[in-house]
Amino acid sequence: MQMQHWLLLAGLLIIIALAGYALTLWRRVWRTRAEQQQQQDGRDKRLAEDIQFIGQSLLNGQVPLIEGSIRIKVLLDNYAGPRRSDLDVTIFTEIYDQTAHIPTHTGWKQLSAAERKLHSRLMETLERDHQEQVKQAAGELTKGLN
Repeated sequence: MQMQHWLLLAGLLIIIALAGYALTLWRRVWRTRAEQQQQQDGRDKRLAEDIQFIGQSLLNGQVPLIEGSIRIKVLLDNYAGPRRSDLDVTIFTEIYDQTAHIPTHTGWKQLSAAERKLHSRLMETLERDHQEQVKQAAGELTKGLN
């Protein structure tokens, strides 16, 4: 055999080896993507169950309206799964936006009595004005997101 034939054979072997390596890498990428999708699906399933549970708790009066609305809004923000097209949950965002400035936990304890009273009045007003909308949206959530 001539030198050109040997070089051609070596080149062909290198190409085959690189193609095999590329295929191995692509299989790893496909497997990783499938695992990530499986994790995301599991996460979305747990979030959907939590959203349904808090929606039911809101309807039963087991969680305060403001707190439940905020929790649902945050869970919905993290949920990436399918949603029914007729599901209107904008009320939770509205309540979240109107209460975002109110301190929680230690911040609440550090407020003066007058500041607490002011924030409490705001929350009472929101509860009174939006109670029916929140209960209707929570009722829809108890049926599931999709």
